[in-house]
Amino acid sequence: MEDASEPEQNSWAHLPDVCLRHVFHWLNDRDRSRAALVCKKWSCAMYSGSLWRCRTITFYGHPSRARMLEFQSALWYTKKFGKYLKHLEIKLSNPYNTPFIKKFQVTMKGLLSHLGKCNSHLVSLSIKYLELDGLIWKNVVRAQFIKNLATFLKRMGKQLDYLNLKGARITLEEGCELLNSLSSLTNRSFISEINIEDFFSLHLSVYSSALFQQTMSKFHSLTILTFNYNCISDELLDILRERSSHSLCTLNIKCHIHDPHGQVVSGMSWANLAKRAPKLNVNFFFERVMKHDHLARILLVEIPVRSISLRSCYFSDPDWTMRPTLTNLLPAYWDGLQKLTLELNNDHELLDNELLQLILSCKRLLFLKVWAFLSVSFMERLLQNRAERKCILTTIKVRIYTAQYDSTEEERLLADIYRRFKYLIDSELNYFVITYPMV
Repeated sequence: MEDASEPEQNSWAHLPDVCLRHVFHWLNDRDRSRAALVCKKWSCAMYSGSLWRCRTITFYGHPSRARMLEFQSALWYTKKFGKYLKHLEIKLSNPYNTPFIKKFQVTMKGLLSHLGKCNSHLVSLSIKYLELDGLIWKNVVRAQFIKNLATFLKRMGKQLDYLNLKGARITLEEGCELLNSLSSLTNRSFISEINIEDFFSLHLSVYSSALFQQTMSKFHSLTILTFNYNCISDELLDILRERSSHSLCTLNIKCHIHDPHGQVVSGMSWANLAKRAPKLNVNFFFERVMKHDHLARILLVEIPVRSISLRSCYFSDPDWTMRPTLTNLLPAYWDGLQKLTLELNNDHELLDNELLQLILSCKRLLFLKVWAFLSVSFMERLLQNRAERKCILTTIKVRIYTAQYDSTEEERLLADIYRRFKYLIDSELNYFVITYPMV
C-alpha cells in the first residue's frame, strides 16, 4: 500500500523535454515567461533554440496598450534569442506620420545591427509594404533606413535563402543597391526566392535598365521569382536562362495598369527559357490591364503559363471587351493552365458560352474563381459538365453579379441547382456560389 503521506507526483514533472518544448511552442511570449517560473526544467525549456526560430514584429501606427506591450515583448525576445532566429518578418501597420517612421527607422537600425552581430542562421527575411515613396518618409530617414538594410543584407547575403521586399516602392538605383547587397562579398548570390513585386516606384521602365539587368545577373540559383512585368525584357529572360535555368521553377508576374507594359518581348526568349528550365511555371496577375491588344503583347504562346488572374476591380470601360481574350488568347494554354481567376465588370456583355468553352478546353484546370455578370444557368451547365467528367475542376468560387436590387429569384435557382448536384459538390468540390447586386 502506498504511503499516503508521500506527496503525489505531478505528471507534468515527468513530461519529456520534446513534449514540453512542443507545449511552449504554442504559448505567446507572456505565457512562456510565466511558465518559465514554474521550475528549473521549465526555465530550461524557455531557452530552447527551436522556440525562437520564427519571429514576427509588428510596428503599429496607432497601438493600444495591449499591442504596445506585444510589440515591446516581441522586440525584446527577438534580441535576447536572436542567435537562434531563422525566419524574421517585419510588419508596418497603419504608419501615419513622419515621427512614427523616424522611430521605426531608429528601432530597425538597432535590431538589424544586433542581429548582424549575433545571428548566423537567418534564412528568411520579410519586410513588406514599406512604401518608401510616401510623403511620411523624409529623405534623410529614408536614406538611413536603406543604408542600414543594405548593410544587414551584406552580412546575411551568404546565408539568406528567402527575401520579401514586396511593396517597397523604391527608386531604380536604391532597389538595385539593396539587391546587390546580397552578392557584395562574392559578386554572386545563391538565394533561391525573391519577392520584389511592387518593389520599384510606379511608372518606372525597369526593363530598359542595364543596371537592373546587371544586378539580376548576379543571382545564380533562383527557384521562385516574384516581380512586375515592367521588369521583363529579352535580356532579363536570357539572364535567367543562363544563370538559374537549372533551378528555376516559378515566375510570379504582376502587370498593373500604372506600370509600363508596352515593351516588346520575343516569344523566342520565352521559348529558350522554357526549354532550358523544364520545371518552369509562370503565374500572371493582371490589375486593370484588360484590353485585348495589351494582353496579346504579353500572353505569348511560348510561355508555360500555369495560372492567370485578370482583375478589372469595379472599373467599367464600354470600349473594352473580354470575349476575344476568352476565345483567342487563353485557349492557347489549354494543356498547362491550372488556375483561372476573373474579376470583371462586364455589364455590357454576357460571357457564359465563351467562358464555359474555355473551361472545357483547359484539360488541367483545377481552380476557377469568377466574379462577373453571368446568368444563373451558367452554373447548371458547368456542374453538368463536371458531373459528366468533361472537366476536372476541384474548386469553383463564383460571384454572379446582377443589376437588380432583389436577387431572390436568382438565389432560389442557385439553391435548386445546388440540391440537384449536392452529391457531386459535397464529395468532390470546394464550392461557393452567390449572387451580388451591382447597381
